[in-house]
Amino acid sequence: MPALSISDNQASRFLAQASMGASRALITRVQTLGYAAWIDEQLALPQETSRWDWLISQGYGASNYKNSEAGFDAAAWKKLLSAKDTLRQRITLALSELLVVGIDGLSGGWKAFSAAAYLDLLEDNAFGNFRTLLDAVSHSPAMGEWLTFRGNLKANPSKGSLPDENYARELMQLFTIGLVELNSDGTPKGGSAVAYTYALQDIMGLARVFTGWDWDLAGGGTDKPDFQRRPMVMNAGRHETGAKSFLGTTIAQGTDGNSSLRQALDTLFAHPNVAPFVGRQLIQRLVTSNPKPAYVERVAAAFNNDGKGTRGNLAAVVKAILLDDEARNATNPLTPGFGKLREPMLRFCAWARACNAASASGAWAIGDTSDPATRLGQSPLRSPTVFNFFRPGYVPPNSSIAAAGLVAPEFQIVNESSVVGYANLMQRAVSSGMADVIADYSALLPLADNSQALLGELNTVLAAGALSSATQASIRAAVDSLRSGSDPARRTRIYAALTLVLLAPEFIVQK
Repeated sequence: MPALSISDNQASRFLAQASMGASRALITRVQTLGYAAWIDEQLALPQETSRWDWLISQGYGASNYKNSEAGFDAAAWKKLLSAKDTLRQRITLALSELLVVGIDGLSGGWKAFSAAAYLDLLEDNAFGNFRTLLDAVSHSPAMGEWLTFRGNLKANPSKGSLPDENYARELMQLFTIGLVELNSDGTPKGGSAVAYTYALQDIMGLARVFTGWDWDLAGGGTDKPDFQRRPMVMNAGRHETGAKSFLGTTIAQGTDGNSSLRQALDTLFAHPNVAPFVGRQLIQRLVTSNPKPAYVERVAAAFNNDGKGTRGNLAAVVKAILLDDEARNATNPLTPGFGKLREPMLRFCAWARACNAASASGAWAIGDTSDPATRLGQSPLRSPTVFNFFRPGYVPPNSSIAAAGLVAPEFQIVNESSVVGYANLMQRAVSSGMADVIADYSALLPLADNSQALLGELNTVLAAGALSSATQASIRAAVDSLRSGSDPARRTRIYAALTLVLLAPEFIVQK
């Protein structure tokens, strides 16, 4: 679309899908460049200081932090709220909810560094090749701990022991091919008579590949965190060298551990399910919970061939998702079933990015926001299980969503407690900040005496113009009941308007 034809609301809606949150400056940039060129600019931006390096710079590498998570939340939130490569951060967050690791499941010491290294790994590969990403994840110390294959031993017939199967199972079920055979548009093959992608024997065969992997301690021991970002290495004496059969493939007896892993990942990457399985979930994280099969098929086609003959190019996949007509068509927000519930982290980031929130101290002391009663009910890399905070196929029971045959993943973490917790948290954050993270409302102060102008700006930047007339009337009435004419009064009006917009259904549901 030519840049001149992009309205403020269209640019803001695009940024709701493509960034960690719109701002007036980003809206102008999208309008100046156009959608495709803005994506290209984001793809080319250099990465900022890594989470790992930030932890080191803040002194968290000292020995007294070895058994602590201290610093991780700050390192994670700093990137989400302030990094200029906002598209890369959005994709990193999306990948962290597909290739899941949870910091609370890490037990090998230096948890903050292990989790930070994992997020850095996802960021490093966010616009790279999915096959390369699978290799990095499969060598990750964090993943090795989380899915318990670090130190995994080959079978011992005398003791009746078998290799740990956790990673082999989830690598197939959750990370690459899913449970059932898919058409290229993401629909199950065979209709109601679905065919399963793998069986127990496939899990057992693949698990044999993930034996012998352990920390790389050659460059130093565990007294410093560095081993938590070195790729795991093969201990040949613990690796199963017998034949390994899974998914119709057999890795020959005597194949070494590194070659076995390479062949296993090649087999998974080549599976026809990967493109629609991964593509559909990325669409769900960015654009809509219920993409039409044709949309999934177009994105899967970009995964299978980026136009230059390369399979698995994530940059091409991201571009295909965001530029597709189903994402950009201005009539789609009016279509029943289109859109998605904004997950709480994205709502919080939208406020922070729109209002240029920053940490004057540089500490970014937001902390763990997992408690649904008092905080967001969600926090970066703090999923309680490998199934993410919510399942891609979750259906709210006894709901109109269920009656319509739709899914609504984010509703899995919505309940009475989380709704109230979010409202209370955002009310505090808007008026007082989150710890040392404070918003800058200077651009809103000149508008604050005029409720229509103030709400118009917030409606555009935060809700892409989606607030209904009734919602706007209610918010304006609330704001107009407050005093005006002085800066303290104007700030109170801003706090009220912002809080009510952040609680409005038209903001919480991203269209």
